[in-house]
Amino acid sequence: MVSLLTNLRQRPLWQVCGLGLAAGLVISVPLARRHPLAGWWGLGIGEVVVLGQDAGGSNTDTIFTLRVQPGSTRITQIPRDSYINPDGFGAMKINGLLRRGGPEAVERELTRLMNRPVRHHVVVSLQTLPLLANLVGGIEVDVPKRLYYVDRTQDLVIDLQPGRQVLSGKALEGFLRWRNDGRGDFGRLERQQMALKGLVNRLRQPQNLLKLPVLLGVVRSQVKTDLNPIQMAGLAAGVISTDLDTKRLKAVPFSSGGISYLETEWPN
Repeated sequence: MVSLLTNLRQRPLWQVCGLGLAAGLVISVPLARRHPLAGWWGLGIGEVVVLGQDAGGSNTDTIFTLRVQPGSTRITQIPRDSYINPDGFGAMKINGLLRRGGPEAVERELTRLMNRPVRHHVVVSLQTLPLLANLVGGIEVDVPKRLYYVDRTQDLVIDLQPGRQVLSGKALEGFLRWRNDGRGDFGRLERQQMALKGLVNRLRQPQNLLKLPVLLGVVRSQVKTDLNPIQMAGLAAGVISTDLDTKRLKAVPFSSGGISYLETEWPN
């Protein structure tokens, strides 16, 4: 906590002011949710792609877009093994485009594939969600079955019992990284969706709204984005003050050249 506060003190004055303004905006969320204009803070930002990088930073482990709309926030999950063939790069899985072309290339390709503009990006370490979970007292999820897996080379131990429970830290990381259920990317997308909803529910609690300056400091230190602090605050306030509408793009597996892909059904 001390290091986070020190990080905030070292920021430019305009960023600190932005974080302070954000705190005021989001602390007002409990009242704003009863108002017909709830969520207006994030309406002007447009669609944002969120890219979660794996531990090595070589590939994108999580991809989804979000857009704040009147009364709801639309989250569209994109399978990371989706087949794409972007100009200048050739055929690949979408999880490799960030490394090869940067976030702007991902924005352009998603704009083309989804037939709507994706204007901004947030590139985030996958450690951020467990870190935020620690600060808000954990995230409630429903573990579908016994999850057990050990990989000493990755310092990964997953040992979870089935049932509804509050997870944080290594336990939450294991829940999100589990993939030995025969469902591959699809099972992981469902668990990511569950964790995102759990995080938003925690953030709506009054005691966590008061922690907003620290939480925003954590996020800003963990992400690379073209959104300024005021826009990030507006996006956060919009997400917290609206209902989540989450869906996953449909996809079916296929192979080409000895490589397995997903043929994803992109929006018309």
